[in-house]
Amino acid sequence: MYYRPSDGHSLPHNPFNAIVSPRPIGWISTRSSSGHENLAPYSFFNAVAYVPPQVMFASIGSKDTLRNLRETGEFCVNLVGADQIAVMNASSAAFEFEEDEFTQSGALRAPCREIACSRVEDAPASLECKMTQIVQLAGKDNHVVFGEVIGIHIRPDLIVDGRFDVVKARMLSRLGYRDYAEVTEVFELTRPND
Repeated sequence: MYYRPSDGHSLPHNPFNAIVSPRPIGWISTRSSSGHENLAPYSFFNAVAYVPPQVMFASIGSKDTLRNLRETGEFCVNLVGADQIAVMNASSAAFEFEEDEFTQSGALRAPCREIACSRVEDAPASLECKMTQIVQLAGKDNHVVFGEVIGIHIRPDLIVDGRFDVVKARMLSRLGYRDYAEVTEVFELTRPND
């Protein structure tokens, strides 16, 4: 099968998200300048640089997260393990700006150290970030947010033999359609000349 996205596809559901998968889930927490907290999952999320460590996430539509970021320039990326799936999904509901997704979804809240917003206390890891830029993409309302990671929280029980254990964390990823996957097995692969 071949199709041009501008022409559409002949399938009952768009395959693009399923093709570009698995994707880690960035569960983004922010706080507005007036103190309203927001927590929302984003499936277009990833790390983009090591030194300094930097991440990105894409927002389709101008959501509360973007509003808060434009006011404060700070966000926290909470990674999602399989234990958090129900709460993460509950936080994706459409809430009013004044409603706190931590409270509405039952997410456990803990303070960040470097930035003025909360993080998900039981997340496998949380990345405190300073926004570096918001890039407007082609399309009606597509944005990419870039940020520098300035603080990292790792759940102590997930450090095994000096390494972050993604299997023990049961890291969750987003696939296409309504599909998700849990990391249950890993293997090592050495690059040539390493």
